[in-house]
Amino acid sequence: MQTRKFLKLAILALLLGAGLAARAANELDTAQKLWLAGQRPQAIATIEQALKATPDELKLRFALGVMKMETGEREDAARIFTALTQDFPDLSDPFNNLAVIHAGTGDLDQAQADLEQALRLQPDNAQAQENMGDLMLRLAQRAYQRAQGAQIAPSDALALKLKRTQDLIKASTSGR
Repeated sequence: MQTRKFLKLAILALLLGAGLAARAANELDTAQKLWLAGQRPQAIATIEQALKATPDELKLRFALGVMKMETGEREDAARIFTALTQDFPDLSDPFNNLAVIHAGTGDLDQAQADLEQALRLQPDNAQAQENMGDLMLRLAQRAYQRAQGAQIAPSDALALKLKRTQDLIKASTSGR
């Protein structure tokens, strides 16, 4: 008798879970449509409302982090992505997005650590690979600038390397 009752409860829980997952998927779809229509605050509100019903829903949380990042709410986005790295440590994308935030605030060393973790988890993550390339250019620029500042006599070779690196960075960001 207890087994039947437990089985009914388990089936009910599965059905409720499936219903909540479907609802979350619908809310995400709605939010994405709002976002693409330029209704960013409404899209964020839709995701936040959906997360009240399913606070652990990965796709909703990730989408909210991306939306917060895109609207310049870096601190909120960083909190969301950090929580995702703790709750889902095997996913590379939250680490990749954290790296973008850290690089954007000038914390290149943390961005590098985040990207290295993303690439350990998913070596073929094309976006993380591209971001690592961009970061390496910025790290090279920083190294050349530091070397230039430490020099006693100016070096034409070093100045040329710095200029070429800056040109590459400019070219890579102008295409975005």
